[in-house]
Amino acid sequence: MRQPRKPIRTSAIILIIGMTLTVGCSSDDISNTNDNNLSEKDTTIGQSEDTENQSVTEQDITNSDNEHPADASNLTENNQDQTNEDDSNVLEEVDQNTTEQPSDTEEIKDIPVVANYSSTEVLVNKNRSLPADYVPDDLVQPNVPFSFEEQLEKKLMREEAAQALEALFNAAKEEEIELVAISGYRSYNTQQSIYTWNVNTYGSEHANQFSAYPGTSEHQTGLAMDISSASADYALEEHFGDTSEGQWLAENAAEYGFIIRYEEGKEEVTGYAYEPWHVRYVGVDIATSIKESEVTLEEYFAEEMNATIHDSEDEK
Repeated sequence: MRQPRKPIRTSAIILIIGMTLTVGCSSDDISNTNDNNLSEKDTTIGQSEDTENQSVTEQDITNSDNEHPADASNLTENNQDQTNEDDSNVLEEVDQNTTEQPSDTEEIKDIPVVANYSSTEVLVNKNRSLPADYVPDDLVQPNVPFSFEEQLEKKLMREEAAQALEALFNAAKEEEIELVAISGYRSYNTQQSIYTWNVNTYGSEHANQFSAYPGTSEHQTGLAMDISSASADYALEEHFGDTSEGQWLAENAAEYGFIIRYEEGKEEVTGYAYEPWHVRYVGVDIATSIKESEVTLEEYFAEEMNATIHDSEDEK
């Protein structure tokens, strides 16, 4: 297992992430990265990627992620008799949604597009975008409790991440911790609709303070899941981190390959406020290293790249 390194200063992170070379990946990971700096202009501090849904009702954007059941009896267990036909119907809806051309927004951003979009190690943030037409080809529905019964795209995850999520939920249940999945995969066009609605309603300046630009949401990777609990009223809010479920998740997620993607006190690096409910699958090795080093995904890859540069210089 890779030995964790000490976190580097934020100023170094800004310099490294702004370089043309890929952060922690191959040199062709990202194109046109000259503007890929975590600057104050590009990164709005204290924003929540998932709070955008609080401004969008189900009538405006179908099936808002913050719709919660009246009680735990409404939770869907996705039992063993769940048919493959259900997954096929959802995937068909995803395919149809993705083939539609995204509608125009008031602001078109020139955000560098990553090349390793299908990697479980892909880094997506306000300065690194996924292709508009990217849909993971291995989306499945994890066998975990959800806060809604409908067969929707947000029940999906990439297969490796879905299997890890099942293991995480099973381990929690063994310790009498009841976790509930709220929102997983989100297509580019779903994000486009949410963002466009917010821009049209609040104006682009205000909307950009809480709504993720299409292509920059981790949910499109199929590697992220928002998690809550009955004790938090199934809400995606900071107080989930104070519940026994939220604390268990933060302590044990890395054992199953997940990280709390937007940690408290790391807003200047991630560009988002603390989100104890948002977990991202990166694999056990990276997740363990990130937890032990107390760094973000951005800082982890910055350290890796910094080490690679030093190793190259030593070989000269």
